[in-house]
Amino acid sequence: MRRAFTWLPWILLILVIVSFLAWHKFLQPKPEVAADGVKMPAEKVEPLIDTTRSGGVVSYSAAVKVAAPAVVNIFTTQKIKQMDHPLLNDPAFREFFGEQMPQQPKDENSLGSGVVVRSDGYILTNNHVIAQAEHIVVALQDGRRAEAKVVGTDPDTDLAVIKIELDQLPVLPFKLSGNEVGDVVLAIGNPFGVGQTVTQGIISATERSDLGINTYEDFIQTDAAINPGNSGGALIDVAGNLIGVNTAIFSQSGGSLGIGFAIPAKICQQVLNSILKDGRVVRGWLGISLMQTTAEENVLAAKSAGVMVADVLRDGPAAAAGLKRGDKILQVNREKITSTSHLINYVALQAPGRLIEVIVERDGKQQSLQVKIGERKMK
Repeated sequence: MRRAFTWLPWILLILVIVSFLAWHKFLQPKPEVAADGVKMPAEKVEPLIDTTRSGGVVSYSAAVKVAAPAVVNIFTTQKIKQMDHPLLNDPAFREFFGEQMPQQPKDENSLGSGVVVRSDGYILTNNHVIAQAEHIVVALQDGRRAEAKVVGTDPDTDLAVIKIELDQLPVLPFKLSGNEVGDVVLAIGNPFGVGQTVTQGIISATERSDLGINTYEDFIQTDAAINPGNSGGALIDVAGNLIGVNTAIFSQSGGSLGIGFAIPAKICQQVLNSILKDGRVVRGWLGISLMQTTAEENVLAAKSAGVMVADVLRDGPAAAAGLKRGDKILQVNREKITSTSHLINYVALQAPGRLIEVIVERDGKQQSLQVKIGERKMK
């Protein structure tokens, strides 16, 4: 009996050590796996900021040192046709000679930013940064430069994937959730071509949509300064995680007014994986057009749930299921629909061929319809 009590503390110690190691292993964030099996870097959990004894923030330099090497400058060149002499641009001269006037091709240069998302050379940027570009050059923070080729584009979200033939590149891990209004964020990019620049702000809003910027919108809004050249750059948290790709600003002057938008990391990862897997982005489609329900008679009235079907495409998935013009879509798979963008984004995430349940209101009564999702074709 005494011998048993002698060994008991050691057994308990071993159990504590094993439990700690198991907790440390299984509760740590696991790396994502890309569509082609390549492991992505795991999200960082602990903030990398310095604080004073009272808890005030001194510097975000640690987060910048982690993230900045993975943010690149992108230079593009495209050919445009231009009249060789100012006189040739005169309307009267052109009307007299018609369209048979000589045009000289001219190089037009533009710039933007991008984010390295895989160590083997894959980079996320905005589609408008590389659209129609004939020559793309990527400049890294360490001074290296390389020509890039376009792997795939998605104009509907304004995202594109390009690749450079360099390896062992620094990578930013995706942070797919947990971002809240008021969180401190940093925007990294190449504004106006002056070189890599970091600006600081907060998340002003999430799930911004119906802005008319992209077909599919679910933006993070921030007051971190975003200017021309920042497009395609990184929006990071204080742990150095990628929470979004900067894409647009609201401004009449072209400069930052404190209203900038970033595409969330969740959408970025979905587009990246789809392009790597299929060479394009595959999205669900219903074959309907929508109009938002409004309370024009009483501006103080609460916003009604659901969206109204404006038209149904003949031979489309919705028509085959029995949806009609004037139907009000209330729910899809028991998820309440709150806006046109909500429905569009939800349907887009569904795999073509999948059956979904759509609850509609017709003539004051609710009906349940089974709709087989179609595939949205690129225009």
